[in-house]
Amino acid sequence: MSILLLGGSPAAVSSTGRLLDHVADQLAIKSPGHRYHKIQVRDLPAHALLHAETSDLAIKRALAAVADADAVIIATPVYKASYTGLLKAFLDLLPQDGLAGKLVLPLATGGSQSHMLALDYALRPVLHALDARHVLTGIYATSSQLVWNEGSGLAVDQAIAWRVQAGVDGLAAALHGHKAWKAQQEQAAFVPQVEPIRLAR
Repeated sequence: MSILLLGGSPAAVSSTGRLLDHVADQLAIKSPGHRYHKIQVRDLPAHALLHAETSDLAIKRALAAVADADAVIIATPVYKASYTGLLKAFLDLLPQDGLAGKLVLPLATGGSQSHMLALDYALRPVLHALDARHVLTGIYATSSQLVWNEGSGLAVDQAIAWRVQAGVDGLAAALHGHKAWKAQQEQAAFVPQVEPIRLAR
């Protein structure tokens, strides 16, 4: 299975990026053997992104990575009770069914617990509108629950660690079922169409 890590933070170093990497690491331990690809939207050409130039090579490759993914782990900081404009600019480039057949695990970080509902009221409806097959329960963490130490790395608050574990377990199980579903879809695509028999009158 192909897993896309999609980062929507405008900052090169952020709690959002660290949470995204942490969840991917935990998934690799829980369910090994998947292929991973990461896109940080901030690294895409700004002019092409803002002007929806889908002919740009970097944009074209990013959109192809989304199309190729079986699951997308999407992460964003919460600004003004919503996901970032940077992430919105990229999601706006996807076709109407840009997440069709895909599993999606949304992640978000913010300054306080008051922004937790942004996952459900801002990001989740957009993911469903893009026809995601299944949007798993999101994971929200505050910056104080994700403490970075240069020597020991990321320290995750126990409550967040439980949510990450539940999210990873859910995605791993969904990927297992998705593999069988995808095989059925591919098999159905090769079933020859039988012409109806017309009986002579």
